[in-house]
Amino acid sequence: MEEGLMIVEGICVVIAVYCAIRAVFEPKTLKKLPYLNVMNFAVAGSIVLLMPYPLTICAAVAYFIGSTLESNAIASTFARLEEK
Repeated sequence: MEEGLMIVEGICVVIAVYCAIRAVFEPKTLKKLPYLNVMNFAVAGSIVLLMPYPLTICAAVAYFIGSTLESNAIASTFARLEEK
């Protein structure tokens, strides 16, 4: 059971790092946002998997909701800027 959990944790970390690198090197800001969203999924999943306590689930949910709201706010701001 422990080995399977370590593999899943590793996959989440690899996905988060990959998306972070893609977001840094993507020249267009609107194309960065999907990578940031996937990175947020991976970070929230990693938080829960690395620290299996009930309070960490609440922390991961709060992190995910906050980062999603932030990404949506950034996306809507850029969409308005492109319309002008």
